Amino acid sequence: MCEEEKALEIIEEGESEQAAPPGQEADKFSELNDKYLRLLAEYDNFKKRTQKEKTDIYTNAAADVIAAILPVLDAVSRAVELEKDSEGLKLLKKQLDDALQAIGVEEICAQGQSFDPALHNAVMHIDDDSQGSSAIIEEFAKGYKYKNKVIRHSMVKVAN
Repeated sequence: MCEEEKALEIIEEGESEQAAPPGQEADKFSELNDKYLRLLAEYDNFKKRTQKEKTDIYTNAAADVIAAILPVLDAVSRAVELEKDSEGLKLLKKQLDDALQAIGVEEICAQGQSFDPALHNAVMHIDDDSQGSSAIIEEFAKGYKYKNKVIRHSMVKVAN
């Protein structure tokens, strides 16, 4: 039953009841007031919940679109590395980077950091005593996040 139907039911209950003796009138008022306050609290919780759901839907939809664009960014980045003197490719990569940054997409910093499974995906492991514990040695693919939601984990090589 939705909140509006509950409110109408409470109002109809109050109207349909006969006049009560003076002692019971205060009890009825208290009971109806309590029902009203509970209904008001339920409605407030409903509003907050639906607002959070709307925000989550938007964030998830944006993350899906960004995830679809990231392979294109990767391909352009590889092309720039192969054709270092191509100004057109460099400009295209800069435009993609700027567009993603403008909507709030951030790169996950991995190189030189310690491994964090919430942000990084370890695809290789080496034993190297010269490196620190759980140190990231190499980054194979950049990771990205949008509004604190990880879109793609960084693929890394971890030492020790």
